[in-house]
Amino acid sequence: YYVWSKEFMEAGKRRLAGDTARAATTDEVKDLRRESTALKEVVAEQALEIRLLKKSMIADGGDGE
Repeated sequence: YYVWSKEFMEAGKRRLAGDTARAATTDEVKDLRRESTALKEVVAEQALEIRLLKKSMIADGGDGE
């Protein structure tokens, strides 16, 4: 049995045991979540504005163009 093989397997076990929550708590992920929320808000605001404009066009008797 090779020593390097045993060391490799043990290092892999240690890495897998401690790697379960790391990705979800990094600052980068938090920043991406904040950015995603901000972008969703922009899309919601634009959708609302479009809806209001369409309603005002209908109320004014516009043909949509």
